Amino acid sequence: MPPTRSAALSRRHFLGLGTAAVAGAALAACGGPAPNSSGGGGGGGTLRMITPIFDRSDGQKLLESLIADFRKTNPGVTVQPDYTSYSKLNEKLTTSIVGGMPYDVMLIGVGWIPPFAKKGVLADLETSAAELGKVYNSRVVEAGVYDGRTYARPVVLDTRLGIYRKDILAAAGITAPPKDLTELKDMAKELTVRKGGTLQRAGVDILSNDIRQTFLPLMWAFGADLFKDGKPAFDSPEAIDALQWMVDVVRNDRIEDYGFSSTSAVAAPLTQGRAAMAVGHNDLWRQMEAAAPDLIKEDKVAGFTLNQARPAMFQGGTLATVAARSSHREEAKKLVEFLSSAQVSPQAAQQRGNLPAVNSAADSAYVKDDKLVGFAMQNLDHAFSEGGVPSWLEIRDEFKPALESALLGRTTPAKALQGLAEKARAIMAKDA
Repeated sequence: MPPTRSAALSRRHFLGLGTAAVAGAALAACGGPAPNSSGGGGGGGTLRMITPIFDRSDGQKLLESLIADFRKTNPGVTVQPDYTSYSKLNEKLTTSIVGGMPYDVMLIGVGWIPPFAKKGVLADLETSAAELGKVYNSRVVEAGVYDGRTYARPVVLDTRLGIYRKDILAAAGITAPPKDLTELKDMAKELTVRKGGTLQRAGVDILSNDIRQTFLPLMWAFGADLFKDGKPAFDSPEAIDALQWMVDVVRNDRIEDYGFSSTSAVAAPLTQGRAAMAVGHNDLWRQMEAAAPDLIKEDKVAGFTLNQARPAMFQGGTLATVAARSSHREEAKKLVEFLSSAQVSPQAAQQRGNLPAVNSAADSAYVKDDKLVGFAMQNLDHAFSEGGVPSWLEIRDEFKPALESALLGRTTPAKALQGLAEKARAIMAKDA
């Protein structure tokens, strides 16, 4: 369907906004099934697919091979992939939706399902969470469900967890990772090294990872939730305790200095021996394979869950969805099932250094060889996902400045999170 004049005008307006605002406004502009489309399929056609996880040259080569396999059982279907990055994904999706030409298959992130599903952009995959729970961990399935309907199937996962250097702990006479966050901080104090006041080794690195994705698993470990009954809950006493824990690490106990590391660092302090422990991404294993392979060969690195009131990990990932406006909906569903299958998911994960979504890959050589991936897969029962409400993409962008204000000492953890919750409530009221 060609875009109407009003849609075209809206599109020009939306593209001048930030990505979160673009998503919310654009989704409202163009939802529901395409006119004159039954949502069925005639066994053929061209499927336009957008993907942020096969964007590198090796990924593109892999996807071309996988598409060739898919066409063996779906010979009348052509798949036209559009490779992008997560940083550009939201805007490209918005442009296609508002322009009246959405991608048939969209690979999107955890937390994105409620915003897109509420606006009618996604097709119901017409399968139950219980049925998918036979293939994937139930915690993984939850990320694709909204209002009781399944809109996405998982392709790959990624986690944020505790990671430690066995050799550094052993040199201090410590033989096991911390059992909880209180012990983690105590160990980190002992393992911090300064010379002349200058930090040489952080006891625990919490700054190499995206700050929101560090705070959230700590918050879940303290027993807090993002939302309860559809309302912000990340200003609860438990959440405030989690942010206070981070502030103590940086400001009060001086375990890590602000600026000691960052998300843009070529190699994380843990890889370099400049940190004894970290809250980090499971892909740190691949970084070590390239930059410090002896750490892998000599079994010097392992993972642990973050625990206080309960064990916790952050679980992100990439989910495959079908556009409600696709005129080849049945073929698109088949492609989604293929991309999330035991044939594809492990290969997609390995080329990214991520976790396969399918349970059957737990015993694969890749999962066994990558100890952080293997640990994360074994502990998915303790994984939590961000999102949960339709306004999440806009609320998400407010976390970083709020958390930084506390870490930099500009405000208290309580005031930072209370202000963040107030903004979230205002955003949700506006979008209601």
